[in-house]
Amino acid sequence: MAAERHSRLAVVPNHAARVTALRTELARRGLSGFVVPRSDEHQGEYVPARAERLAWISGFTGSAGLAVVLLDQAAIFVDGRYTLQVQAEVSPALFQYKHLTEDPHPEWIAAALPRGGRLGYDPWLHTVGWVERLRAAVGRVGGDLLACPDNPVDAVWPDQPPAPLAPVVPHDLRFAGKPAAEKQADVAMVLKQAGHAAAVLTQPDSIAWLLNIRGGDVPHTPLPLSFAIIDDEGATDLFVDRRKLVPGLEAHLGNRVAIRDPDEFGPALDRFGGMAGAKVRVDPASAAAWIFDRLLLANAKVERDSDPVMLPKARKNEVELAGARAAHARDAVAVTRFLAWLASAGPTGEVGEIAAAAKLLDLRRGGDLFRDLSFETISGYGPNGAIVHYRVSPRTERRLAPGSLYLIDSGAQYLDGTTDITRTVAIGEPTPEMRERFTLVLKGHIAIATARFPKGTTGSQLDGLARHALWQKGLDFDHGTGHGVGSYLGVHEGPQRISKVGNTVALEPGMILSNEPGYYRTGVYGIRIENLVAVQPCTDLEGAERPMLSFETLTLAPIDLSLVEPALLTSTEIAWLNAYHARVRESLVPQLDPATAAWLIQATDPLMD
Repeated sequence: MAAERHSRLAVVPNHAARVTALRTELARRGLSGFVVPRSDEHQGEYVPARAERLAWISGFTGSAGLAVVLLDQAAIFVDGRYTLQVQAEVSPALFQYKHLTEDPHPEWIAAALPRGGRLGYDPWLHTVGWVERLRAAVGRVGGDLLACPDNPVDAVWPDQPPAPLAPVVPHDLRFAGKPAAEKQADVAMVLKQAGHAAAVLTQPDSIAWLLNIRGGDVPHTPLPLSFAIIDDEGATDLFVDRRKLVPGLEAHLGNRVAIRDPDEFGPALDRFGGMAGAKVRVDPASAAAWIFDRLLLANAKVERDSDPVMLPKARKNEVELAGARAAHARDAVAVTRFLAWLASAGPTGEVGEIAAAAKLLDLRRGGDLFRDLSFETISGYGPNGAIVHYRVSPRTERRLAPGSLYLIDSGAQYLDGTTDITRTVAIGEPTPEMRERFTLVLKGHIAIATARFPKGTTGSQLDGLARHALWQKGLDFDHGTGHGVGSYLGVHEGPQRISKVGNTVALEPGMILSNEPGYYRTGVYGIRIENLVAVQPCTDLEGAERPMLSFETLTLAPIDLSLVEPALLTSTEIAWLNAYHARVRESLVPQLDPATAAWLIQATDPLMD
């Protein structure tokens, strides 16, 4: 996958010609415009090369965004993570730059679509809620929102990659911690209690977790792209290309799982129309509008409700938690060896962002159970570090040199766990401003790491803790503080998160999240400090009047003390940092070569209060 992607990037595409070709196709179909999202049939963050339609038409390679191409103008919409990246990748002569939330696309469409215009969309690539919102916007100008039977972008993409055919393999019980049959029974119980006859599962990570299988259809996440239907007795139909199944997989799945051809998915949905009173559960937040259309056309009784696998998957069992700890311990050895190498190689001026990322990958590859990166490494020096989701390329690469900060956000997929860590390192002597801003970010990181909160608390209720110190200086960061993380699955997992955005999902023991406040000075440098944490019961509060929770920090790697201004830390914060570094030393020194161990001991020397 990586080789294919880099070979595609090596060719400089003519996006103007692509936009013109799409407009010609739209005119042929009698359409006034078309919506091009960055999504596939599963609405996932990572998509196969075949589904990279937004990148093909515009050049934008971020993980979230949407373009609207009309016959006479076009716009691309991204969130705050990508405002700098979109300007670097997309021609302003072809697309207007818009912010997804500050200048939403439904409003832009309502203003730009000609009166009575016909706007097309692919019903496989959008949720039903999106369709309903956009239909209302288009209706305001007397227009029509039309579901296209096939995607117009595909019609003008001559070398569109084929659908992926990566092997689907069993995920061993020693990593999964619970047999698939028990998981299916648990989900069936949820359905039965809710009065739902069945649930349609559209998220491949839910299917992978439920059936204890893994795949490789998308970059960096071991997903088998597929659909499934589970009934209230636990019987499951898995709709997947049989060519993907390794020998023996059907025996692993057991007789409660039936393998179906993907072409049978539509007819299987139709059958719910003939089941009088039977309610079929579909998640409106993630299922394609096509699925709702098909069910409603069959007169099925559709219940809009959350994916019943999401919460059980988010609550890691004891085996998964033990695997996460073990994976982070091994990952920490690679990261620490990298940081020690960086301390000497970074100031020489001979190391570029690409070589630095490659060095860390090489160190990780030697670890037990390593399978892949968990996402493409963000390796940004100076101004590039201020681009939150920066993607290094030969065109944008900078060499590290004394005088600024280097930010590396990376992670790995191990059979027993998924990691994600960010460290910001001073190359040479940092400025007082860098030290101040870094320490403010550190204070927010410590506030989350040490938080104690009552059962029922949501991540959005904790988010302000990470921002408080920055807010006091009139500063902030334009991304969430924490995302959920899977168990050898997605590095970004719901429904748990820590964010300004309201969230009704309470944090529960076993959930793994990131703790990653940051600060970004556009065009100068970026700062982010990220560890993964697991929610756990808080048992050390005497006299507590209600059940309390706290976080266990899983990530082990030194934090750059040259960027810390001790005068800005409280004695409690200094104690946390010293204790964290003591734990890092205790865990890692026995596993390191003498030179790296000596560097780590010096790098984690306790701060004096």
